[in-house]
Amino acid sequence: MNNSFYSDLVANPEIKIMGILNVTPDSFSDGGKYYSKIKATERALQMLDDGADIIDIGGESSRPGASPVSVNEEIDRTIPVIENILDQRKDAIISIDTIKPEVAELALQNGAKIVNDISAFANMKLLEIVKKYSAALVIMHMQGSPSTMQNDPKYNNVVEDVYKFLYEKAEIAKSNGVEQLILDPGIGFGKSGEDNFMLLKNLKKFTKLQLPILIGVSKKSLIGKSLNLPLEKREIASVILETVSINSGAKIIRTHNVKNGMQIKKLINYINTPNKLA
Repeated sequence: MNNSFYSDLVANPEIKIMGILNVTPDSFSDGGKYYSKIKATERALQMLDDGADIIDIGGESSRPGASPVSVNEEIDRTIPVIENILDQRKDAIISIDTIKPEVAELALQNGAKIVNDISAFANMKLLEIVKKYSAALVIMHMQGSPSTMQNDPKYNNVVEDVYKFLYEKAEIAKSNGVEQLILDPGIGFGKSGEDNFMLLKNLKKFTKLQLPILIGVSKKSLIGKSLNLPLEKREIASVILETVSINSGAKIIRTHNVKNGMQIKKLINYINTPNKLA
């Protein structure tokens, strides 16, 4: 059984904007800023008002070098926020950013529709949970783990290696009854700067997998290192790379700045259907 969000994602040519909500004290961009449940809920509601199609809630930082947190801690950080959001916006589409089946199940029980799994179901039980709740699953490529992924990552051919990984993982998911899939090549997750730009340059290749592609480049270190920019000055470059990604086939943009994402979305819609402007 398909959930309505995924059906719309596949059928509707318009891109989707996924707003990032880090309910953590240590995420790279906004760690601690929305750590309290009240502030996290307010931030989510603001992003929805700004036009976000999805709110992606994470209770465990995946920045390079990050340490894992316990199941109970992650549940305590995320589930009350999901409940608060859906109490006020019953039609909000919530994604839970987790690698833990226990967290995913509670999030889905409480109304989330998507599991965003950066580990690509390292724990196979996650597939059982996603199938049980007819949820959508984001499969991301990462070399290593957040604590080790930037320790000199190596590939034979980064585009071919990531493509093969996502293809094989998608086939495993399908064979386990999970077919509502979204693919993420994992920009910044176990890749050098050159690797990241090679993936973005060749993103159109991934559309051959015939599944929606999610891209997250917002404020990431490939921008900081390539342009010598501090975190707070990466907004324009983020918009540029997000726009390039959409033109190369990305269907979902995962971003910290929903307002900028919505401007990209509207302008691309006007280019694709100029009559809408009238």
